[in-house]
Amino acid sequence: MFVAPDPGRMRLRNSARAVIGTGAAVALAEVCGLSLTASITGGLAALLALFTVLDATVRAQRATTALLPLAGFPVLALATTLHGVPLARDAAFLAVVFAGVYARRFGPRGHALGIFGFMMFFVTQFLHAVPGQLPELYAAVGLALLASGAVRFLLWPIERRTPPPAAPPGLPGTGLARPTTRQAFQATAACAFALGIGQALSEDRWYWAVGTAWWIFVNTASRGETLVRGFRRVLGTVLGIAAGLLIAVPLHGAPLPTALLVAVCVFGIFYTAAPSYSWMMFFVTVMAGLLYGLLGVLHPGLLLLRFQETAIGALGAALAVVIILPVTTHAANDAWIQRALHCVRASTAASLDRLAGNPDADPAPHAAELELLLGRVRMALGPLVHPLSPLRARKARARQVLALLDDCAREVRGLVAVAADPQASHDARLAAACWRVEAAVEALTAPRSTPELVTPVLPRTAPAEPALAHLHGLEHALVALAAPLRTDPRAPLVISA
Repeated sequence: MFVAPDPGRMRLRNSARAVIGTGAAVALAEVCGLSLTASITGGLAALLALFTVLDATVRAQRATTALLPLAGFPVLALATTLHGVPLARDAAFLAVVFAGVYARRFGPRGHALGIFGFMMFFVTQFLHAVPGQLPELYAAVGLALLASGAVRFLLWPIERRTPPPAAPPGLPGTGLARPTTRQAFQATAACAFALGIGQALSEDRWYWAVGTAWWIFVNTASRGETLVRGFRRVLGTVLGIAAGLLIAVPLHGAPLPTALLVAVCVFGIFYTAAPSYSWMMFFVTVMAGLLYGLLGVLHPGLLLLRFQETAIGALGAALAVVIILPVTTHAANDAWIQRALHCVRASTAASLDRLAGNPDADPAPHAAELELLLGRVRMALGPLVHPLSPLRARKARARQVLALLDDCAREVRGLVAVAADPQASHDARLAAACWRVEAAVEALTAPRSTPELVTPVLPRTAPAEPALAHLHGLEHALVALAAPLRTDPRAPLVISA
């Protein structure tokens, strides 16, 4: 986790900026004389703004950040108003869950607004906020967004130098065939289960079960991904509770050391989010314990209850993805792999056009998209290559697919670099090699009922022409992919429902 690749130290910079932005939000709330409840709400709002706003351009990020109050303020008002009306509060919470997940169909902005709205409802339960506190909660959230926005867009504008690539659009579909629509129903059912069982366990801390069920569905697209995410969340929570017993409980809410440790946790959340969900949850759990200490309610029994509520939420998510409109892991795998292969073909064709002298041809965007798609392929295949997966043969095939797709990406990057060289020449053999690459992709992405295309491949050699060498590397990787991908459908990469 801590030695995971960090190109350009982007994770390190983003994590440090998150600490500054969140700290500035809390400090501003304290300077303005707001209550501890409001300060914690503001800190969470700043953390969410920095963590969830992931639009492709700085301009879009600013717009999404400015829109967060439109999602958060009405939810805060609703949650505090219904605080003393359990049945109406629960129904409203489930409605927010459904709307928040359904909003993901609108891309990164909908994703961020949905999470922010949900967490504003969650934080009112965490802090037991009441209607009389609403004005200062609004003030805290507004100040937090201003402070975090100033840090992100003025003081430390990382994205101006290295704008994050746009996330690939979700899997297509309409109505109940759309994965995000199915996930909205799944998450709502999971949260309803968690809410009911969680309240039976504790009338005061049931919201942890709902929060667990909700967050397990974030950034997952299939049954297998969700089940693995649930396991990792429980594992991270257990580790965090153990650390909380050793760290948070002995502090008894002492302000200065608690604040310093919360800053460490914020850094850890951001730094570990990409490489390890379990470690991210470790830091989230420790931070929650520290905040409970500040509120003066922390004790070992509360941490045990935290684990129990987390287990309930994970169980609800597991039941929902298996029973409610399941999206099979095999279907998600197939869709993302095919999109990656089509992107390989597009990158190759654009590179060839550029080498042929077309100045408008630009393969770089296709290569960047390929990297993002491979990230989604790794997530989709994650359940199969997980250490606890008992499907050894399919695990081996999945790993082979990942290795060969990585080979494709490496060759594409090399080809794009050659095409960007104004001195590179166009070789007549490039067109034939490009055709073979396209034929190989077509063979891999054709329906299984379609007879396989014959893909002529030259023996592996070391051509003097760099572009031709990369194309030959692509040919061999694509043909090798036929073994794991074009297997008998009765033995798919993963179990298909």
